[in-house]
Amino acid sequence: MMFSIDLLSGCKSTAQLIAIVAGFGLVGCSSDPSDSPSGQGGGSGAAQGGGSATGGNLFTGGTTTGTGGTLGGGATSGGTTGSGGTATGGTAVGGTTTTGGTAITGGTTVGGTAMTGGTATTGGAGGKASGGAATGGVGGKASGGTATGGSGGKASGGTGVGGAATGGAATGGTGGSGGTTLAKFSFFATSLRKMIELGGPNGFGGDLRFGTNSGLEGADKICTTIAESSMPGSGAKKWRAFLSTEHGGTNDGPIHAKDRIGPGPWYDRRGRLVSMNLTNLLNDRPTDADVAIKNDLPNEDGVPNSQPDPAKPKDDTHHFLTGSKSTGEWYGKDLHGNSSTCLDWTTNSRKNIATATGDGAVTGRPQIGFSFIAGNRTNWINGQTEGGCGAGITGVGMSNGGSQESNPIVGSGGGYGGIYCFALTP
Repeated sequence: MMFSIDLLSGCKSTAQLIAIVAGFGLVGCSSDPSDSPSGQGGGSGAAQGGGSATGGNLFTGGTTTGTGGTLGGGATSGGTTGSGGTATGGTAVGGTTTTGGTAITGGTTVGGTAMTGGTATTGGAGGKASGGAATGGVGGKASGGTATGGSGGKASGGTGVGGAATGGAATGGTGGSGGTTLAKFSFFATSLRKMIELGGPNGFGGDLRFGTNSGLEGADKICTTIAESSMPGSGAKKWRAFLSTEHGGTNDGPIHAKDRIGPGPWYDRRGRLVSMNLTNLLNDRPTDADVAIKNDLPNEDGVPNSQPDPAKPKDDTHHFLTGSKSTGEWYGKDLHGNSSTCLDWTTNSRKNIATATGDGAVTGRPQIGFSFIAGNRTNWINGQTEGGCGAGITGVGMSNGGSQESNPIVGSGGGYGGIYCFALTP
């Protein structure tokens, strides 16, 4: 009995103990599992390298004790898949696909990426086509090309080079913004023809409201209307009249013409440079203007305003309303301390001085510049004081009545109350 106890105490496993008892006292012990690569006799040894324990039972019909020998993420044979099991990316609907699997040319892949010429993938999510390839399925995104990949596809940046998406029909429409790019056109001197067409047989005079609430707003509308008639679509360029006012600025101070027209550049109707910036523009003549237009600023048709009809003689209609000093700032009061802007371009009354006849308040005499050079009269912004604010035209056919108080109209010295128009977009 003592011998049996000693023998049993020397055994190293429960399985060995069971074997001894079953063999009616057979003496014997297996070696320590650490002495050999794997458990001998069906023991529950560790599967090396994440492998599976072989067998799992000591004898046929016996039951292993323990966990089945799973170590290091491995799996018993037929058990849970460890590393090296299902391919990364899982099983696609309708078949197994490796990560980013490629569709066979002409075939259909569920969740894969369409090859050039193949059918657009169906059901995939988040795929991305570069250059218009059919990719991604529902919710797919085409980068730079036609939207691809089933309903809900998104086009980024319009139709890609080469047209339709490669490998399938575009779904979801073509993205991007369309529209026609307008030619360069951001300056003109209003022609006599247009000022009569919009303002009546004698033009607007000093009242430029043109159905709006203020002189500047109306003058801008005049510019926009004429620009649109010359180049359809160009009315959207945000046109501004080069006019100063005494009121309407900060703390009801002056508004300066130069601050209304943007930084430049500006081009005439034919795309010729008028000036690149304010520094070059605000001079006797624009210093960097195209030589063909520098000394005779063109109208909305790109025609020299001194001779809009080449079959007729040149006109002396170069007086253009500005209300400004040569710096492009508000001129100040006129010679008699009255308005130099026809009450901020809201009146065509001929009551230019206190003793003059006419309705309402004294209108003053507006300041003008020369759209084209005539003798020593050269500054396009500030040249002289006009006779008054009344509507009227002189200078057509080289005749004018002189800029005198006795001739209280905007065109007294040779003109018709023309204005300069600039666009904020070149």
